Amino acid sequence: MEVLVASAIGILTAAGMYLVLRLRTFPVILGVSLLTYAVNVFLFASGRLTVGAPPILGDATTYADPLPQALVLTAIVISFGMTAVVVMIALGSYLGADDDNVNDPVSTDEEDAP
Repeated sequence: MEVLVASAIGILTAAGMYLVLRLRTFPVILGVSLLTYAVNVFLFASGRLTVGAPPILGDATTYADPLPQALVLTAIVISFGMTAVVVMIALGSYLGADDDNVNDPVSTDEEDAP
């Protein structure tokens, strides 16, 4: 199970980094979301991967740590809000410039030079 989770984290990170390095806004937003998911899975896996164990400390011999679960829940809410903000900024940029390139093209006009 650890190999499967580690592979999923690696694949999410690789795909997220590939999409972040694109020159369009929509793939960059998707890449940041994938990186967020990779971090969330990593945080969740840091609390021990136990199947069928209670999340509280008591008389049980094995238990799941509830702190990473709370951190992931908080991170999901924050990442959803930040994704909504970034989508609105990208939409405003696209509507204002009629293009969704991340980098600005170099101007070769002679009249722009001082």
